[in-house]
Amino acid sequence: MYTTIMVNLDLFGDCNNLLKVTAYLAERFNAEVIGVCASTAIQTVTYDAGSITGEVIELDRKEVKQGMQAAEEQFRAALAHCSGRLQWRSQVAMDSPTGFVIRQGRCADMLITSGGQSGVLFDNKRNVNTADLVMQAGRPVLIVPQGIETLAARNIVIAWKDTRETRRAVMDALPFLIAAAHVTVAEIVENETDSATATADVDDVTQWLHRHGVRANGLAVRRHGKTAAQLEGIARSEGADLLIAGAYGHSRFREWVLGGVTLDLLQQTGLCSLLSH
Repeated sequence: MYTTIMVNLDLFGDCNNLLKVTAYLAERFNAEVIGVCASTAIQTVTYDAGSITGEVIELDRKEVKQGMQAAEEQFRAALAHCSGRLQWRSQVAMDSPTGFVIRQGRCADMLITSGGQSGVLFDNKRNVNTADLVMQAGRPVLIVPQGIETLAARNIVIAWKDTRETRRAVMDALPFLIAAAHVTVAEIVENETDSATATADVDDVTQWLHRHGVRANGLAVRRHGKTAAQLEGIARSEGADLLIAGAYGHSRFREWVLGGVTLDLLQQTGLCSLLSH
């Protein structure tokens, strides 16, 4: 069970839908919610820019603090009706806003953050880097695309691949999976030779899920086009609004240079993804 949920509010983005999803999940799991917000001070971002005056730096710091105060007010208003306790943590970070959020994650069962971002290896230092958050949090990270304001999670798709990351993701997602009406364990295979192995693999996973009281079936299909887009298509056909996946089975650098499923999932906007590394 998720007893404590942490939600990361982007100081420079629209958090209304993110907070709606968070409020729903907080009530569903009767969870305490911790709101976090961090941004880097301007003198850290432009340390060697000699033209930046002390007055400009102080004005920026003041505006960031005011933005964080507004974010806290929005957080508390959106979750005022929730039965669980609320906490708020924010920082004008002197190093990395991502590092601040990762450190706070030690007291949460799951992190929630906005999606539809670039998720690239080198991101704007003023914001939390979603890719780094997934990679380093040590917690499942729920990615909520900007246009999504509800998450029923009654039907769920697991993007199965027999890796450590995917096994971790399925274990981390058990509270969602147990509460779901139906779960599809889907593996995308490269060729016909892999199909028999994939079918046996997903059968093992579905049997394991059955022993946890999860209603699940397996599916092994040939790959066509981008894997993330194909998984989103399977989710639509199954009426699912949540995808469970392992993150970064390959090196981060290879994913960044060549592209990969994780980066595609960070950028896709059609459904929520719960990612674990």
